[in-house]
Amino acid sequence: MRCFQIISLCLILAACNATGGPGLVGAVNPRGHSEDGLLVGHRLMEAGEYELALKSYYRAASEKGMTVDVMASIGSANMRLGRLGQAEQLLRRAIELDASYVPALNNLGVVLMEQGEVAEAKELFEQAYAQDSGETDSIRENLNRAIAGPKASDYDASEDAPVLYDLINGTEGQQEETLNSL
Repeated sequence: MRCFQIISLCLILAACNATGGPGLVGAVNPRGHSEDGLLVGHRLMEAGEYELALKSYYRAASEKGMTVDVMASIGSANMRLGRLGQAEQLLRRAIELDASYVPALNNLGVVLMEQGEVAEAKELFEQAYAQDSGETDSIRENLNRAIAGPKASDYDASEDAPVLYDLINGTEGQQEETLNSL
């Protein structure tokens, strides 16, 4: 009888041990590192998941610190969520840290166009275009739209109105290369 109790106790204790069953499948990245929060955020922005992108950018900020790229990305996500004041503040701070950072220049221009500040937006698009050497089509298109000026038919103050200008992220040229290496 004593032997039966010892065997039963051993079986019960063995059952308490985590074996990596169905609850743990996919819980750990087999490569040993997590995805870059900035890259994940950029993918989410492209998919239209702005709130999730914002959370991913915050994760990147906690991992990397508040770099210019992270700050500009958080500002861009806020802009897409309609938080123009927050977006403007963050993008201006990013430009203070690096006045030649093209995504922040372009995206602040987009925010200012949304607020009706066409003259300052045009200057920012010109700076972004010059820093980028005209390589990014969306910056050139934004500049052309700003030069043409907003038409009354283009402006719609409703929350659901689409943004007429293109945002860019910090990995515009590098993103395809990064995605192919994964």
